[in-house]
Amino acid sequence: MKKAIIFFGLLGLLSYFGICLALYIFQRSLIYFPQPRSLGPNESAIILNSGKEQIVISTRPLSGSKAVIYFPGNAEDPSSQLANFAQTFPDRAVFLMHYRGYGGSTGNPNQEGLFQDAVALYDLVSKSHPDALVIGRSLGSGIATFLASQKKVERLVLVTPYGSILGVAEKQFSWLPIKFLLKDRFESTLYAPRIQANTVVLIAQSDSVIPRWSTDELVNALPKSLVSIAVLEGTDHNSIAQHSNYFRLMKANN
Repeated sequence: MKKAIIFFGLLGLLSYFGICLALYIFQRSLIYFPQPRSLGPNESAIILNSGKEQIVISTRPLSGSKAVIYFPGNAEDPSSQLANFAQTFPDRAVFLMHYRGYGGSTGNPNQEGLFQDAVALYDLVSKSHPDALVIGRSLGSGIATFLASQKKVERLVLVTPYGSILGVAEKQFSWLPIKFLLKDRFESTLYAPRIQANTVVLIAQSDSVIPRWSTDELVNALPKSLVSIAVLEGTDHNSIAQHSNYFRLMKANN
């Protein structure tokens, strides 16, 4: 009996370590879901050179000082929103990023690389358009938050944002040592206090992907005098962009 207990105990321990090892090795395939670019090769696009990678940016060129920089959600094809952004911001040039490994961009997505690409895009855009409105949705909210903490942006819009992916993962997988396994933590609460731009936070009323407590963590970390919140009723994490006020709220105080 004692040998059986030891055997099954060791088997359980090995299984646990096996799960941890698999999660550590394959975690990025569980975090990122690359999407193709739906508008095709004839759309207006530029190539951003960022380190060794070439990042595709769907764009609507326009002269003038104003621009919109958009960091999309995880499984989102930003080129499909190009017409909506162009219509919403007729006085701004539009730049929509396809992450590494997405939409024809080279490389593989990871936090360090995505942050690097965001800064590279900002530096390119700001040469011709110094007044940048930065928008980030879901995964992109963490990238936008980081960028706004490092660079001077005119305004910031965060759609279905999180305090940190680490925090969400720790709650969902409390039986695993996520803190020691997760490579890409996207800890937006660390960057939020350094933001000096007016910030709009758009929340889906029934978001089952990003818990409200995680969004609230981020909101509480932002400078209180600069942040405003809107909850879009009848929406969830994926349907928020279909709300009639979605783009209007982004445009407020344009």
